[in-house]
Amino acid sequence: MERTGLIAAVTLREALRQKLVGLLVLVAAGLVVGVRGLRDFNFGAPELKFIADFGDGAIAGFGAVLAIVLTAQLFFSEIENRTALTLLAKPVWRTEFLLGKFIGVAVVLVTFCATLTATLAVVLWQREAGLRLEQPEAFALGGAVNYGALVVAAWLHALKLMLLAAGTLLVASFAQTQIYAVMMGFAGFVICHLQGFAHGAYERSGASVMLMPAKLIHWVFPDFQRFAVEAAGDGSALGLGRLTIYAAGYTAVALGLAVYVFRRREV
Repeated sequence: MERTGLIAAVTLREALRQKLVGLLVLVAAGLVVGVRGLRDFNFGAPELKFIADFGDGAIAGFGAVLAIVLTAQLFFSEIENRTALTLLAKPVWRTEFLLGKFIGVAVVLVTFCATLTATLAVVLWQREAGLRLEQPEAFALGGAVNYGALVVAAWLHALKLMLLAAGTLLVASFAQTQIYAVMMGFAGFVICHLQGFAHGAYERSGASVMLMPAKLIHWVFPDFQRFAVEAAGDGSALGLGRLTIYAAGYTAVALGLAVYVFRRREV
């Protein structure tokens, strides 16, 4: 654990030095803060809900880019610079190397979700305070923003992004190029988002020919549609616990396969 922790700390420092991390954080934060300027394009949606949904989408989208690209970049930088060969020549197991990489990236992803969610909460609080002064009758029954749901959404985003990082690390463990790992990471991201819809559609249509492949994909790939706030039972401890176990299970399998493959790879 000590060696894994040291590798994770080095990975975290390397991640914070990457220009990509700062760029994505600044762009995502800028969109969240500047969303009030887009409220005229909300197509009739309530303003606070529009701001919350837009900010949530920014966290999900930019977080996915960060999870995939950063994981592949940090892994292949060690391979291409031959620092992995030097490190693994010491009494360091490949399992410790991969786990350290994953933990370092996971800390970045959790911090990203927490920072952007806090920024979104501040934007919503400021706008809600302004609307209370402009339209006090609309808030006669209490506040309009559920800040507890924002915290739940942040944790669910973090679970998804850590799953995505583990999957990208699995691909990187056997991929020969960083571009391939990134492309497969984004392909997996799309599959994880759409496979739940496809599985449900084939079940309703009764198309038995396509149902078996859809079921196979449904079991092999995690269903990201489960990580909506509603799926967590409106933030109940039981719902969050089930989703956390669900994500932890898939993450453990992906990391286990990555270790198995990486042990047999020429570095």
